[in-house]
Amino acid sequence: MSRELSRSKRLQQRAEQYLPGGVNSPVRAFRAVGGDPPFLVRAEGAYLWDADGNRYLDYFGSWGPMILGHAHPLVVEAIQQAAQRSASFGASTAAEADLAELVISALPSMEKMRFVSSGTEATMSAIRVGPRVYQPPVRDQVEGCYHGHSDGLLVKAGSGLATFGLAGSAGVPQEIAHWTLPLPFNDLAAVEEAFAKHQDDIACVIVEPVVGNMGCVPPSRGYLEGLRRITQERGSLLIFDEVMTGFRLALGGAQEIFGIDADLTCLGKIIGGGLPCAAFGGKARMMNLLAPLGPVYQAGTLSGNPLAMAAGTATLRYLAAHKAEVYAGLDKITATVAKGIAAAAQDAGIGVQTNRAGSMVTWFFTGTPVTDFATAATSDTEAFGRFHRAMLDQGVWLPPSQFEAAFLGTAHTTADIDFTVEAARKAFASMHVTQ
Repeated sequence: MSRELSRSKRLQQRAEQYLPGGVNSPVRAFRAVGGDPPFLVRAEGAYLWDADGNRYLDYFGSWGPMILGHAHPLVVEAIQQAAQRSASFGASTAAEADLAELVISALPSMEKMRFVSSGTEATMSAIRVGPRVYQPPVRDQVEGCYHGHSDGLLVKAGSGLATFGLAGSAGVPQEIAHWTLPLPFNDLAAVEEAFAKHQDDIACVIVEPVVGNMGCVPPSRGYLEGLRRITQERGSLLIFDEVMTGFRLALGGAQEIFGIDADLTCLGKIIGGGLPCAAFGGKARMMNLLAPLGPVYQAGTLSGNPLAMAAGTATLRYLAAHKAEVYAGLDKITATVAKGIAAAAQDAGIGVQTNRAGSMVTWFFTGTPVTDFATAATSDTEAFGRFHRAMLDQGVWLPPSQFEAAFLGTAHTTADIDFTVEAARKAFASMHVTQ
């Protein structure tokens, strides 16, 4: 595929005059993979088009929310109808309870919830609610899990921090950071040790049940169950960050798959149908601590935005109505592309570890099985960058970071998968990697 990015280059240069790095989210700059980031003008189904007219098969889906593909007719219609009534009221609408009912019906652990505008807001607010029940302030965070960019959660986080090789972030006061204890994923012994060392001082444990922000890393057998047991024994809260996994692994997210009853849950991505929307919720006794009922203050002018409520409701109603076929189909097609690219790498003599959970997948350029942040960090990021550029040249757009999961949606077809696997074979053939 011929890619002429002259217009995208000009748009990037213009953006750099006004935006740091020319972007509003660091990974969009392509610094981790090299090359020039295409500027997009439209998308439909499983495809993206850039400013130079090039078409790409999309494997990041706006970082997860586009489970039905881009510009799905039902979602577009819902947004259009809502926009005709106003883009924002700053007051309550029935649409908020409509979407909340759909969310809560899918996740029994959530008795009450509150909408916010981003996953960062959801996790930040959830950990604020938790210590009001269990007063000690210390919290455990699993290394490599990215829970947004609030100060207390940028400690050995994944996602962009892993992409740029940063252990934390400048500007985070040590006085705040030291209240967070980073622990390795899939290591219950480390969790037990932390609770033993800090006795009754740990208020909550927050974790991505399937990590997506150091690449896709599923939990080992018994790990989530162990977290639930330990937190219950110690009187601490278990917070599931299902911003990525909610409504993606199953209608009820990872909690449905693994049978875990979390105390608090953070959601995002899919519940907004592609628009900025997130939520946190859990047991009524904790959620009722929020103002106006209780002393924990949290607010947002655009929380429950009518356009986001409309898009989210259309998306979740579709998923609920077609639950069996959607999730079985996603699992099958993702397994096919995961195995196909893994086989192409093996045939080319390139060491790749493939991790998958439902419609989330990552190909790690390492010979080491990836089970946590330390093993993910053994990946050859330069090799991944060459692979990413080679795939983009053939019209396949993977997440531009070794440490981000790829996502598939219902718009991906068998023909798309065949095309992708063949593109991977060509990409691997073009690479000269020493493992």
